[in-house]
Amino acid sequence: MRAQQTGPHNPDSATWRLEDAKARFSELVRRARQGVPQHVSVRGQDAVVVLSAADFARLAPAAASSTLAALFADSPLARLDDFEANLVRERAPVRDAPAFDE
Repeated sequence: MRAQQTGPHNPDSATWRLEDAKARFSELVRRARQGVPQHVSVRGQDAVVVLSAADFARLAPAAASSTLAALFADSPLARLDDFEANLVRERAPVRDAPAFDE
């Protein structure tokens, strides 16, 4: 089965059923490399979108970092160094130990 065109909201993309995408993966990749996003559905639900490497790099610049360390350095987690210092903890009131009768 050929890739079906999606609705009028984005005529430049195509939707593939998973079976068809697997069988015609080379064509799917060729279209994605030409700048046309390729949607793949599983059981009628959108599952993934295949993009060209250039489109992906443009949309996710942090993923284009040269190293994993650079990716982590650019992440929001890098700003958590002083998290513990700024954390305000409330102390629960201390209760008296219960008395047990023997």
